[in-house]
Amino acid sequence: MRDFTTLDFWLRSHKLTLKIYHLTNRFPKEELFGLTSQMRRSALSIPSNIAEGCGRNSNNELKRFLTIASGSVSELQYQLILCKELKLLDTNTSVELNNEIIIIRKLIHSYVSKL
Repeated sequence: MRDFTTLDFWLRSHKLTLKIYHLTNRFPKEELFGLTSQMRRSALSIPSNIAEGCGRNSNNELKRFLTIASGSVSELQYQLILCKELKLLDTNTSVELNNEIIIIRKLIHSYVSKL
């Protein structure tokens, strides 16, 4: 078992999730059960799967959950692209969040390659 709270990519994904929750609070109410809900689930899935994988007993299980987390990173990345094109997100915020997503993905892949 590993302590997920010591992993930089978990901490970054946790902070990203908080940002997504704050960001989606400003979305139109008609998106509450659409894009808002989906983005929150995607963002929450990243640190949640990292934590769950760290609680498993084998490297193979950890890799599986980190792969799921990485998939959620890609899902969230697309949703942010959509938000920018729908004018729900300004360019600066879009670039900042996308850069953080790229870092998280690289950190996850680097960690998996060392298992």
